[in-house]
Amino acid sequence: MDLEFLRTVDPQILVGVAVAVVAIAIGAIFLFSSRKPRGVLDPENFRDFKLVKRTQLSHNVAKFTFALPTPTSVLGLPIGQHISCRGKDSQGEEVIKPYTPTTLDSDVGSFELVIKMYPQGRMSHHFREMRVGESLAVKGPKRRFRYQPGQVRAFGMLAGGSGITPMFQVARAILENPKDQTKVHLIYANVTHDDILLKEELEGLASRYPDSFKIYYVLNQPPEVWNGGVGFVSKEMIQTHLPAPAADIQILRCGPPPMNKAMAAHLEAIGYTPEMQFQF
Repeated sequence: MDLEFLRTVDPQILVGVAVAVVAIAIGAIFLFSSRKPRGVLDPENFRDFKLVKRTQLSHNVAKFTFALPTPTSVLGLPIGQHISCRGKDSQGEEVIKPYTPTTLDSDVGSFELVIKMYPQGRMSHHFREMRVGESLAVKGPKRRFRYQPGQVRAFGMLAGGSGITPMFQVARAILENPKDQTKVHLIYANVTHDDILLKEELEGLASRYPDSFKIYYVLNQPPEVWNGGVGFVSKEMIQTHLPAPAADIQILRCGPPPMNKAMAAHLEAIGYTPEMQFQF
C-alpha cells in the first residue's frame, strides 16, 4: 500500500522533501556544534580548581595555571569581568579578593592568573605559599563591566601595576576578534622596568595588531636608556596618548587607589564625562 502511494507521488515532491530533511539535519548539527560551551563558574558558590603549573615571572610575580574539569571546559567569564578568590592570610584567617584572569573563554581546559605578591598582602601570602596540586576556591563572575564588540570607537586605558590584568583581557578579546574594529590605546605605569607585568604578551599584541593597539609605558624609576614616560602619568600624557573626549570613546582605569584618584582628576580636567569613564 505504501509503495503504491509512493509510485503515485510526483518525484519532484519526493526530492524536495528529501532536501528539506537533509537541510534540517545539517542545521541541527550546526546549531549543536556552534553552541557556546557552558562556563564552569558559579556566581553564588565557591568551586575548587587545582593548580597545575606555577611560573615565576619575577621576584614577586608569578603566573598560576588552574585546570578546569575537562580539557574542553571554559571558565565562563565575560570580557572584563573578574572572579573572587578565597584563601588564608599569614594568621590563618579567611580572605577573599577579586582577580581578573589573563585568559579568555577561547582558552579551553584551564585559566591563568598573573599575581603580584606584596610583602604585607593578605591574599598575596596565600598565593606565595600555594604549590602545584593544591586547589583555589573561586566564585564568579562579578558583573560590573559589560562589553559588546563595537560599542565604542576606541578605548583609552590607564593601568598601574597589577591593574593591567583586566586591561589585557579586554584588549586581547577585542584584538583577537576579526569583526571588532575597536581601537585600544594603553598607558601603563610602573615603578621600575622589572615591574612591568605581561610585557611580552603586550608587545606581542602590539606587533600583531599595530593599527589597532598602541602602548605607552611610564616608569617612576626608568633605566638609563628609556624612551617612554618618566614620573607619574600626567594630564599631558593622557592628552597625547589616549583618544580625546567623545561620545563614542571610553576610558578604563585600574591601578592603586592614589593613581585612580589622580587619574580621575586629570580626566575630569581634560573634559571626559563620567559616562566616558569606567574604573575596575
